[in-house]
Amino acid sequence: MPKYSYVALDAHGKETKGVIEVASQNEAIGRVKDMGLFPTKITETEKAAAKAAGKKPKAARKAGGKKGALDIQIKIPGLSGRIKPKVLTTFTRQLATLVDAGLPLLRGLRVLEKQERNATLRGILDDLSLAIEGGSTFSEALAQHPKVFNRLFVNMVKAGELGGVLEVVLKRLAEFSEKAQKIKGKIKAAMFYPIAVLIVASGIMVLLMTFVIPRFKEVFAGMMPGNELPKFTQIVMGISDIIKSHFLVAAGCLAAFIVLFLIFIRTKFGRWVWDKFKLKVPIIGPVVSKVSIARFTRTLGTLVSSGVPILQALTIVKETAGNVVIANAVGEVHESVKEGETITAPLEGSGVFPPMVVSMVDVGEQTGALPEMLLRIADNYDEEVDNAVASMTSLLEPVMIVFLAVIVGSIVIAMFLPLIKMISVMSGQGGGGGAGD
Repeated sequence: MPKYSYVALDAHGKETKGVIEVASQNEAIGRVKDMGLFPTKITETEKAAAKAAGKKPKAARKAGGKKGALDIQIKIPGLSGRIKPKVLTTFTRQLATLVDAGLPLLRGLRVLEKQERNATLRGILDDLSLAIEGGSTFSEALAQHPKVFNRLFVNMVKAGELGGVLEVVLKRLAEFSEKAQKIKGKIKAAMFYPIAVLIVASGIMVLLMTFVIPRFKEVFAGMMPGNELPKFTQIVMGISDIIKSHFLVAAGCLAAFIVLFLIFIRTKFGRWVWDKFKLKVPIIGPVVSKVSIARFTRTLGTLVSSGVPILQALTIVKETAGNVVIANAVGEVHESVKEGETITAPLEGSGVFPPMVVSMVDVGEQTGALPEMLLRIADNYDEEVDNAVASMTSLLEPVMIVFLAVIVGSIVIAMFLPLIKMISVMSGQGGGGGAGD
């Protein structure tokens, strides 16, 4: 009898792992649910999978007969199995529309599978349909694809199933994803201009330092052999010599620094330092802070309003916060609520959330309208993000232009100073000769 390893959540949202020996995956799901747990992932162990490998060619040939002999599937390690958020958002919106129109869930999935162009998502929709046909719930089927459907998605769908409002939950998920994508798109658009200017400035500087300045150096050596070049010109030419002579070394050092930085921010302490820096850095920090607060409040408000228990919702929010500092604050809130206390105290003590947010959450707790208040805060901060992004863009544009002007202008001045000195020397010699005559 095959063995299945499972990952599940208990009533308090705590993750539990184990191995059970059952006849099939559906029976494994039922066994885990009988234990009072909510399964999020159930997979057959490697030994059983190896024994069953000989049975797969039939299914493969059957699938191959449908797709055709020339349909070659190429999977790149680390890239396969993932779907762009925009594609997933479109799928969620379409499924919500079909279910809301009265179409059965299974039929809706089959309809979307036929029209889906993304091969990965099409295969996942087929898996979801087969799992539902086998007796699994929609949330259980989604949980089998954690790379595509995160815990937020799975738990909201489960809450919608239990409450009989699946179409409402799917609409909320679609709206949540659309707003998240909208904010991300605005930030990317705002950062495009400064990054483009920085790249252009770096390219111009490398070009000037490696090709233009060495030519000027040769000219100055021929025209002013006995005269010393101005100090500023010597500094610029010295930098040019270093860049030209040690370009590979400099590029290697830059690459090593980037690799070490990426390794550092993957450590627990490094990630905390980097996330803290992003919240505190001038100009960009306020935008990152507002985005994080909007994400926290919208995620928690959406989960609670969909019927997910508050402790389980806080666990999910912590995992999807995207910022370690915010996640730690949410963890403190989770412990506070677990001990029967309020959400407000740990939010205020974290020092991350502004007084206005803390006060509005406090009012929401006292009036019993916490989900509505959280979503209202999220809407408010979405507007503030728009304004902050616009302000950041308007401030960064002149800063980057001045930066580019200073870099290029300094190099131009350094090259013109010897010419000015040479003209002055020639003028002095000409004036001296005229006086002697």
